Amino acid sequence: MVDLNKSVQYIKGVGPNNMLLLQKLGINTLEDLITFYPRTYEDRGKPKKIYDLVDGEEALIDVICASNMNVTRFAKNKVMLKMLVRDDTGECVLTWFNQTYLKDKFKLGERYQFYGKVNIKYGRIEMTRPVFDKDGLSKNTGKIIPIYPLTYKLSQNKIRSIIENGLKEVAGKLEETIPEYILKSYDLEDINTAIKQIHFPNDFKEYNKARRRFVFEELLTVQLALSSLKSRYDKQINGIEFDKNVKMSDVIDSLPFKLTKAQLKVLEEIDKDMESNKPMNRLLQGDVGSGKTIVSIIAAYKVAKSGYQSAIMAPTAILAEQHLQEFTKVLEPFGVRCELLQGGMRAKKRQEILQDLKDGKIDILIGTHALIVEDVEFKNLGLVVTDEQHRFGVRQRANIVAKGNNPDVLVMTATPIPRTLAIILYGDLDISIIDELPPNRKKIETYPVKKNMEHRVEEFIRKNVQEGRQAYVVCPLVEESEEYENCKSVMELVEEYKTKIFPELKVEYLHGKMKQKEKDDIMKRFKDGEIQILISTTVIEVGVNVPNANTMVVYNAEHFGLAQLHQLRGRVGRGEYQSYCILIYDSNSKTTKERMKTMKETDNGFIVAEKDLEIRGSGEFFGTRQHGLPEFKIANLFEDVSILKEVQALAAKIEEIDPRLENDYNRQLHKLVEEKFEDRISI
Repeated sequence: MVDLNKSVQYIKGVGPNNMLLLQKLGINTLEDLITFYPRTYEDRGKPKKIYDLVDGEEALIDVICASNMNVTRFAKNKVMLKMLVRDDTGECVLTWFNQTYLKDKFKLGERYQFYGKVNIKYGRIEMTRPVFDKDGLSKNTGKIIPIYPLTYKLSQNKIRSIIENGLKEVAGKLEETIPEYILKSYDLEDINTAIKQIHFPNDFKEYNKARRRFVFEELLTVQLALSSLKSRYDKQINGIEFDKNVKMSDVIDSLPFKLTKAQLKVLEEIDKDMESNKPMNRLLQGDVGSGKTIVSIIAAYKVAKSGYQSAIMAPTAILAEQHLQEFTKVLEPFGVRCELLQGGMRAKKRQEILQDLKDGKIDILIGTHALIVEDVEFKNLGLVVTDEQHRFGVRQRANIVAKGNNPDVLVMTATPIPRTLAIILYGDLDISIIDELPPNRKKIETYPVKKNMEHRVEEFIRKNVQEGRQAYVVCPLVEESEEYENCKSVMELVEEYKTKIFPELKVEYLHGKMKQKEKDDIMKRFKDGEIQILISTTVIEVGVNVPNANTMVVYNAEHFGLAQLHQLRGRVGRGEYQSYCILIYDSNSKTTKERMKTMKETDNGFIVAEKDLEIRGSGEFFGTRQHGLPEFKIANLFEDVSILKEVQALAAKIEEIDPRLENDYNRQLHKLVEEKFEDRISI
């Protein structure tokens, strides 16, 4: 069998320099190389006649060289090369820049194939920087050509030839990873045929078969890994049965407001989980402001009155403090003690809290990842709530859970995730959704505007602040950058706002590179009304409640995903005042216009998320790594929903018959899951 762990350096055509470039693309081994799939393909198979060429398209022409190369020097050290070609329908001018080696490459009267972008101006047909082959050869033309996602300095030709050499090494020698019975039932290509066809298909039918096979494999591996996690929770572990006589309605009836139908339905699901003898592992999804916190408060009440403790983990210190206030306000009348633990506390106070926690005198402990630290000991931890779960890795969740004896787990997120994605991302959890907002929430007016409206936006901010409100202003960058030269940065805008635009107002800034203590201090001052305009990067997208802030302005909105814009919009609209979200964009692209339209027309986070996934694909939907979402090399959860459904049905069948993949016929699947997820699970 072939050694897939062999260093990519030893593949023909690589060597030390190319190896460094390949490593930037995450290619370290032979396996990484052959599974570095093309991002798209160019069909250079069928030539067009010159007469039929269309402006702006990329096309292949089969032509005769009709002139010598004309070389013109311009600017400093720049060269333009032009040559005339023709077929029986017309003439076309070919243009290259700085490729002087082409000067004597072509012979008058000989036939060549050229593939490039067509420009037609005033009836003159031109093709810029075409690739070519001499008649009879088909290295760059005459077939379907894979296009790879590349790094600077590594050409498409180079990576194609390296991948071709890698494929020669494995040709016919790869061990099949999918059992025979699945290949047959689902009409999947075998691995050796598929790996060749995914890179160099003869036609798109071949490509589609190869792609289907690898998407199926990728999704099946994830599903089996997740069902293994889930079955371990469901079948092997007994959890805490909380007291059936403790009624959630005690708290619900004491509230000064009515819960929505969606909140009540979710509480019913949680109550049922808590009273069963299996540990609850539930994801609570709800849009910004849908009232997830009160749900967790009511669940923690049941835990406390059943004689157990709860741990509430928030991603930031200021959010933890906010939770403490909310939990205390609701639960103190019931004699439930809530405390806060965070980094930077005085040692004496910290020791007192830790001792009381150990003695069981504290019912609910709220904190940041400070709760994970070793010396934090609970007397009997019954419930773990993690807020904004994607900020905590899967491991962190496991670490806090380990402080109890199979406690219930409630994971809350305000990032609406389309159901198909949620099943993959949180497949080890049951999913609850709060899909309606409290009736008193005012709709946030959203206005996408072009960059030339900046002055009017500034006047709008001034008017609102003078009326006593506060404003958030979000930029994509901390400092100016050559790479994004037209993007606003926090530091540049602060300077402008403080000295030129709003010298009379209290303006401050916040960004991710600041120390946590500084960030918390600024947020506290903003919350207390000492700061009127807060300029920030997206660090403010999580959970802080400032009811007096009613204006959110986002510069260069085209640089943010829809889900992120929706999160930012959710920072306002938390008080009694009409709120506004102004998106300043500087792009005329179709995608940008589509996204701005979506933001203007809908305030439903789930619709926004579906649209985001559709426009950007799953790879970019989250920064996938930080979410614990497996890296998908080829599957796209939006396009591949039909395959995902097939895979989920198959995984459920396997789960029923052979949940631990012990049978001989599932040997390959067992190996596949272990290899891909060894750091997250062991079957």
